[in-house]
Amino acid sequence: MTELTTLPGPERRPMLMVRPEDHRRALALRQMAMAYADLPRYLLLPEVSALLHYLPDWSQHALVSTLWNTGGRINEVLALKRRDFRLNGDYPHVVIRTAKQRRAGTGRPAKGKSANRVVPLSDPGFVDELRRLFASTRERIETDEKTGERRPLPIWTATDRTVRNWLTRAGDEARRDGVTFSVPVTPHVFRHSYAMHHCYQHTPLKVLQALLGHEKAESTEVYTRVFALDIAASQQITFSMPESQAVMLLKETYQEKVF
Repeated sequence: MTELTTLPGPERRPMLMVRPEDHRRALALRQMAMAYADLPRYLLLPEVSALLHYLPDWSQHALVSTLWNTGGRINEVLALKRRDFRLNGDYPHVVIRTAKQRRAGTGRPAKGKSANRVVPLSDPGFVDELRRLFASTRERIETDEKTGERRPLPIWTATDRTVRNWLTRAGDEARRDGVTFSVPVTPHVFRHSYAMHHCYQHTPLKVLQALLGHEKAESTEVYTRVFALDIAASQQITFSMPESQAVMLLKETYQEKVF
């Protein structure tokens, strides 16, 4: 479905290219899936990339890119600090504290469960974007008045509503430029988009479950239901044959039994 090309310049990093015919097929699949109200609404890679084009503010662009590259819930991403990102080394990644564990307080999670999940950051362009953002901005620190302890603050000071406003403005700007999106763009749409993008890249279900922080596999299986439609449609199974040929076949079979 996709192919890799190499960007010119000193970085020469690989970039995923999407063929127009594959994008049209993916759009048709999504349109078919939208007949089911309980299936997730998601954006495809070209749509997310186009939307990011209309977010010129560096910090806003980086936050939405983080939603897309990690599949994090909006409250999980807004809680991220610089130290949660490990951008150096062979395997850049981010440590996300699962939202449900965060709401449960600071107590220890139940046996066999972790409050944190590690999400690899496999896109070199996104890792470079974060490195440049962190190099050009200061980390925000707060000091406890009683203990004098210095604690890092989250990277972004935005709220869920603020991010929704950013996305609304980006969508309005895109429409003025002749670019439209077939599903409403909200912060949570990027989580579904991340999951579906992994499905397109054939990520195993158990791996995707861990990346999304789903406690139950059933929560992840909703994405495979979309691909059940794709597989069924791609099989091109026919349910007809020439009727005269069928009659002749049955007659010949009957005669063989008789004689």
